[in-house]
Amino acid sequence: MKKLNFINLGKAVLKTEANSIIDLIERLDEKFHHACEIMLACEGRIVVIGMGKSGHIGGKIAATLASTGSPAFFVHPGEASHGDMGMITSKDVVIALSNSGETAEILTILPLIKRLAVPLISLTGRPTSELARSADVNLDVSVRNEACPLDLAPTSSTTATLAMGDALAIALLEARGFTAEDFARSHPGGSLGRKLLLHVEQIMHTGDSIPFIGTDALLGEALLEMTRKSLGMTAIVDSQMKIIGIFTDGDLRRTLDLGLDIHHTPIKDIMTSHCKVARKGMLAAEALQLMDKHKINALLVEDDSHQLVGALNMHDLLRAGVV
Repeated sequence: MKKLNFINLGKAVLKTEANSIIDLIERLDEKFHHACEIMLACEGRIVVIGMGKSGHIGGKIAATLASTGSPAFFVHPGEASHGDMGMITSKDVVIALSNSGETAEILTILPLIKRLAVPLISLTGRPTSELARSADVNLDVSVRNEACPLDLAPTSSTTATLAMGDALAIALLEARGFTAEDFARSHPGGSLGRKLLLHVEQIMHTGDSIPFIGTDALLGEALLEMTRKSLGMTAIVDSQMKIIGIFTDGDLRRTLDLGLDIHHTPIKDIMTSHCKVARKGMLAAEALQLMDKHKINALLVEDDSHQLVGALNMHDLLRAGVV
């Protein structure tokens, strides 16, 4: 049996598909611009249709559009002929995918799409096909050859179509001014959602759980407060609850090395003044960045008046899934 070099075979496939995407760059013209304008003006939803492998790609394109600010869903063209056409309204835009541009199931429902006066955008590999000619805008996603050595299995063609779908989705994302926070709202269950939507006040310790002492307290009192609240720190505040400094486990270790008397040493003499603090309303991810940047494991939280309103440490961020 002939020994195959699978690495070279894999590289050849990737090179062929990469070239197919590069070829698309030169084809982006006013038609692409027009397609984006149609989708941006859509008052309903963007309906993506496609059969076979194009259908799988269509599902991914619809999902990408929906998660980047352009409401969209996929409809199987075969099912559309048996009732699912009712999912398409006159306010929608249809994107039809077909490499040949002659897919029977799509051509069957073209008159119904036209009757609804729904704008039709096609992504085809044959600009002269019936689907391409019937569309308001046709985007040419043709490829020189498939990555399949038989030039039969949809490989380069599906990759090119998917890339064009991504180009449309991201162009619309930019046009809508879609933000990272908008993206997180459509992905609330993932780690990205937690990082972009969770605020410090949702995880910080408040009320009696906040460790704090006055500026006249001694080191021994600070140790008792740190032990009671178990956050590895205590805030030092004035009579108005404004943060004057912080004393942490790390400060304690350095203090013990100096051999200071815990019963007679004023905390104000050994606290860390001008400490880093989080603001109420700050994202938990920003608090994490602050900790990482300054190599600290805990933060006090202040409001707009610089008054102490909370405290959190790295364990709180871990439990919240931010880390």
